[in-house]
Amino acid sequence: MLESFSQKHKIYGQFEGQIEFEWVLHVEVHSVLRNLHSLLVECAHRFPVSLYGNEGGKQDKFILTIPQDQLKCVVTLTGDSISQADISFKRTPNVSQRTAINPESPWKLQQIQDAANHLQEAIHHIDDVDSAYHFKSSDEVLHIISNILEALQRARTSLVIPKKKPIDELMKSRNMKSLVPNLPDDLAISFYLQSHKLIFAVYQLTNVQGTMKFDSFQAECSVPWVNEVLVFLTVALQLCQQLKDKISVFSQYKDFTVNSRSPSATFY
Repeated sequence: MLESFSQKHKIYGQFEGQIEFEWVLHVEVHSVLRNLHSLLVECAHRFPVSLYGNEGGKQDKFILTIPQDQLKCVVTLTGDSISQADISFKRTPNVSQRTAINPESPWKLQQIQDAANHLQEAIHHIDDVDSAYHFKSSDEVLHIISNILEALQRARTSLVIPKKKPIDELMKSRNMKSLVPNLPDDLAISFYLQSHKLIFAVYQLTNVQGTMKFDSFQAECSVPWVNEVLVFLTVALQLCQQLKDKISVFSQYKDFTVNSRSPSATFY
């Protein structure tokens, strides 16, 4: 009799688990996807480029300096490019260098467009799921959530971790041709985003008794819209991960499939 009671209790537990599994697949997954979609569209509207109904072209002006007038840079950020900049820095205590970027030849910040592309990809993964669609397995949901997660992680990484380039590659880059006048061959500059900060760096090569010496210095400023984008991406990643963890628990029970319980049971 105890064995019979235990068996019934186990069956009842499985039945309850099956009901919760179907509720998650049919209700909660779509609810999370709707919330994610709204969140990511809001995130897209923070970008200064054309993205998901956002017209783009937003313009911001920033001043980047370090003490003793060693470096000063006034930049105008338009969309995903530095459209204008006045740059001055000291090569030595007594020698200054000046250059500029004019609107006819903007300096491209590829990180912004890369992040926007990955964000759009994440939104498209959600758009591909019809709101009335009934998921049939945990693996099906995990596949979609994993695609969204990966796209969001790439978007965040694009803004947070800049791609490092060797000094010779920087000196030969297309962006260096944006400078008027051009810099001497022993100098290079770089603009990049690192987390919510825009960073301007100067690199100088010096030949000291036949040995090449490398010096660098940089200035930075906070970019408000990037900070907002990173907050949206962090919240979206947390939502995705929470849903993924929940679905992963159900995926351990291979006997949980849609409509595997009694036809007489009612699903709300």
